[in-house]
Amino acid sequence: MAKDQKDQKPKKERRFHPIRFLKEVVAELKKVTWPSRKDLVNYTIAVIVFVILISVVVGVLDFVFQQGFLLIVR
Repeated sequence: MAKDQKDQKPKKERRFHPIRFLKEVVAELKKVTWPSRKDLVNYTIAVIVFVILISVVVGVLDFVFQQGFLLIVR
Protein backbone atom coordinates (compact mmCIF):
# COMPACT_ATOMS: atom_id res chain seq x y z
CA MET A 1 0.00 0.00 0.00
CA ALA A 2 1.03 3.57 -0.55
CA LYS A 3 2.16 5.53 2.46
CA ASP A 4 0.25 8.57 3.55
CA GLN A 5 1.84 11.90 2.78
CA LYS A 6 2.22 12.67 6.48
CA ASP A 7 4.39 9.56 6.90
CA GLN A 8 6.85 10.71 4.26
CA LYS A 9 9.86 12.77 5.27
CA PRO A 10 10.17 16.16 3.58
CA LYS A 11 12.90 16.20 0.93
CA LYS A 12 15.97 18.24 1.65
CA GLU A 13 16.57 21.09 -0.73
CA ARG A 14 19.67 20.30 -2.75
CA ARG A 15 21.82 23.29 -3.52
CA PHE A 16 24.76 23.54 -5.86
CA HIS A 17 28.05 23.99 -4.04
CA PRO A 18 30.81 24.81 -6.55
CA ILE A 19 33.73 24.08 -4.21
CA ARG A 20 32.33 20.67 -3.22
CA PHE A 21 31.59 19.94 -6.86
CA LEU A 22 35.19 20.69 -7.90
CA LYS A 23 36.56 18.54 -5.06
CA GLU A 24 34.38 15.64 -6.19
CA VAL A 25 35.49 16.11 -9.81
CA VAL A 26 39.15 15.95 -8.77
CA ALA A 27 38.46 12.86 -6.65
CA GLU A 28 36.76 11.10 -9.58
CA LEU A 29 39.56 12.03 -11.99
CA LYS A 30 42.08 10.44 -9.63
CA LYS A 31 40.20 7.14 -10.01
CA VAL A 32 40.49 7.17 -13.80
CA THR A 33 43.01 4.83 -15.39
CA TRP A 34 44.42 6.77 -18.29
CA PRO A 35 45.75 4.94 -21.37
CA SER A 36 49.46 4.86 -21.99
CA ARG A 37 50.92 6.91 -24.82
CA LYS A 38 51.35 3.73 -26.91
CA ASP A 39 47.71 2.73 -26.38
CA LEU A 40 46.54 6.24 -27.20
CA VAL A 41 48.49 6.28 -30.46
CA ASN A 42 47.13 2.83 -31.40
CA TYR A 43 43.54 3.86 -30.64
CA THR A 44 43.94 7.08 -32.60
CA ILE A 45 45.32 5.25 -35.63
CA ALA A 46 42.48 2.71 -35.43
CA VAL A 47 39.87 5.49 -35.38
CA ILE A 48 41.46 7.33 -38.31
CA VAL A 49 41.66 4.12 -40.39
CA PHE A 50 38.03 3.28 -39.55
CA VAL A 51 36.84 6.78 -40.52
CA ILE A 52 38.72 6.59 -43.82
CA LEU A 53 37.27 3.13 -44.55
CA ILE A 54 33.71 4.23 -43.82
CA SER A 55 34.22 7.39 -45.92
CA VAL A 56 35.35 5.28 -48.89
CA VAL A 57 32.36 2.94 -48.50
CA VAL A 58 29.92 5.86 -48.32
CA GLY A 59 31.61 7.54 -51.31
CA VAL A 60 31.38 4.37 -53.41
CA LEU A 61 27.73 3.85 -52.47
CA ASP A 62 26.99 7.49 -53.28
CA PHE A 63 28.59 7.11 -56.70
CA VAL A 64 26.71 3.86 -57.42
CA PHE A 65 23.35 5.34 -56.41
CA GLN A 66 24.05 8.50 -58.41
CA GLN A 67 24.83 6.49 -61.54
CA GLY A 68 21.75 4.33 -60.99
CA PHE A 69 19.57 7.40 -60.57
CA LEU A 70 21.01 8.97 -63.73
CA LEU A 71 20.25 5.76 -65.69
CA ILE A 72 16.65 5.86 -64.49
CA VAL A 73 16.13 9.57 -65.20
CA ARG A 74 17.66 9.61 -68.68
